Amino acid sequence: MFEGNISIKGNEIPRTLLGTSPFIGAAQFGHRARLYQLDLYNQPENILEVIRKSCKLGIKGIQLVPYDPVVQALNWAIDEGCDLNILGTVRPDCESEDIRLLSELGASSMLIHGMITDKLNFNYLELRLEEIKKTGAIPGLVTHRPFNTTKNLIDSPVLDLFDIYMVPVNKTGYLMDTDVFMDKERAELRDLIKKLDKTIIAKKTMAAGILTPNDAFDYLKTLDYVDLMTVGIASEAEAEETFKLLKDK
Repeated sequence: MFEGNISIKGNEIPRTLLGTSPFIGAAQFGHRARLYQLDLYNQPENILEVIRKSCKLGIKGIQLVPYDPVVQALNWAIDEGCDLNILGTVRPDCESEDIRLLSELGASSMLIHGMITDKLNFNYLELRLEEIKKTGAIPGLVTHRPFNTTKNLIDSPVLDLFDIYMVPVNKTGYLMDTDVFMDKERAELRDLIKKLDKTIIAKKTMAAGILTPNDAFDYLKTLDYVDLMTVGIASEAEAEETFKLLKDK
């Protein structure tokens, strides 16, 4: 399950990516966000340990949100010999800086942050997607609102300007723009994603820790529209449990 690579625009990209949301203490982790900030964001040497362990377990790609401590730890890992395919997120309010940094890091793909995408300012998205394309990286979009944003992208003027689409998807519907996520909503999302016809990366697959890796991966196995996944890892022990389990699925 999610082993090996997928070919996108001539680039071989690993199907499983190390996520970096825990490294930045992202808000979706609730009370754990502060702990992650103290243990990871404020101590990039601990981020390095997670990256190093993940590499040893066979992970070949990273979904990089390029905050300074994460970039620092990634560079240390690269210096140690970790060969990671980088898919980077372009953050709001520092788009040009992030595109330049990710290009210097050799990112194979750059995806525009969901806070930008979900505003559905197509003129602005076109500008940034073209900026990414000029670097030679594969352009992509991220959404936090898979139902609403996908509906609006299908007939949008930017439809042909991006190749990768990252969406939150988990069996609870947590952190997705839906009140319930039962069979009807699941079928609706599948139809929307299929109509969009892009390479799909699933994120928030474990619903910020609400789901166990086993439950999360069993659900993902039922989806025929997900091509890659990103998994946020907060410790070496989590990496061991999660990525070993993933190989058994």
